[in-house]
Amino acid sequence: MPPSDVVIVGAGHGGAQCVLALRQSGFEGSITVIGREPEYPYERPPLSKEYFAREKTFDRLYIRPPTFWAEKDVTFRLDCEVIEVDPRAHTLKLSDGETFEYGKLVWAAGGDPRRLSCSGADLAGVHAVRTRADCDTLMDEVAAGIRKVVVIGGGYIGLEAAAVLAKLGLEVTLLEALPRVLARVAGEELSAFYEKEHRAQGVDLRTGVAVECLEGDGKKVTGVKLADGSVLPAEAVIVGIGIVPAVGPLIAAGAAGANGVDVDEYCRTSLPDIYAIGDCAAFACGFAGGDVMRVESVQNANDMATCVARALCGDEQPYKAFPWFWSNQYDLKLQTAGINKDFDTTVVRGDPDTRKFSVVYLRAGRVAAIDSVNMVKDYVQGRRLVEAGAKVDVDQLADPDVPLKSLI
Repeated sequence: MPPSDVVIVGAGHGGAQCVLALRQSGFEGSITVIGREPEYPYERPPLSKEYFAREKTFDRLYIRPPTFWAEKDVTFRLDCEVIEVDPRAHTLKLSDGETFEYGKLVWAAGGDPRRLSCSGADLAGVHAVRTRADCDTLMDEVAAGIRKVVVIGGGYIGLEAAAVLAKLGLEVTLLEALPRVLARVAGEELSAFYEKEHRAQGVDLRTGVAVECLEGDGKKVTGVKLADGSVLPAEAVIVGIGIVPAVGPLIAAGAAGANGVDVDEYCRTSLPDIYAIGDCAAFACGFAGGDVMRVESVQNANDMATCVARALCGDEQPYKAFPWFWSNQYDLKLQTAGINKDFDTTVVRGDPDTRKFSVVYLRAGRVAAIDSVNMVKDYVQGRRLVEAGAKVDVDQLADPDVPLKSLI
């Protein structure tokens, strides 16, 4: 394969956006995208939402139609992955044995679903929800008649999957090892709300529960054995316990990083001419007090991609994009602005029992983040408070009749 001016490893949101931003910025060099899946870039969030529920067909998930990329003179190598990086020679080795050269390398490989470490984790019927193939396999089993599903993990992926399956009428049990769902990303008020909602929808939601192993008939999973010795019957198991950053070849090549690969304010790794973006990139986040962290969101992947594309076109600017996120469960739309890491105070606006409320997070008296459930106006106005790091009167903040924009 001929050398490429820019090689992008990863055909997800970040990889696709990097291509778009490069061409929009006037980059005329050669671009090659390497993707592990056989699919052209597609939207990931609907996998555990509309696509999982079969409310959207896959062709509606494409970020751009497959023909678009050829029109932009972009080469795709799909259904293969990079297994080795030589930063001195500027070469990559692919899983098919081929080696080729790059000028600049953008690592946008994302992450792999974290697997259970207990026995039975490799049985048939044990699923992640990370790719189209993951969802198709599980939904084929649902179409074939399975009824009992156990979801392990009370983060957003697990909760969204549980919501879809419950709406389909399946018997869903959700297990979370920590004392509450969303414990790593939300305050107690939001956790309690979603726990109540899922139980009201028929989900058998259990917190503080440890899984000992998965049981099977030699081939397929049949149950989940808990630490107390009890066994939950299961015809399918969904594991949603986070991701492992897909950075092995970069770390092996000498890139700095512990939780992912470290990048500077321009998304550059410690290796020459190699950038990293998205879920796998750890950076000093100004919205989290400068702590080095990974941010797993479409917003972060897209904005990092644009930052890198501009740098490659000679317009180098530090990455300072505003973080935001969303989650759809049942008829509930959660919108999050900011990062609530190390918050010390929460303020609830509205009544969770009405299913329309916000939780505002403060750090040292200043607004750090906001979670809004079915409250678009709060979310839009709350973003401005977060961006400003506003110091506000807590009583006014708690009053839903006081517009948030008036507190800036």
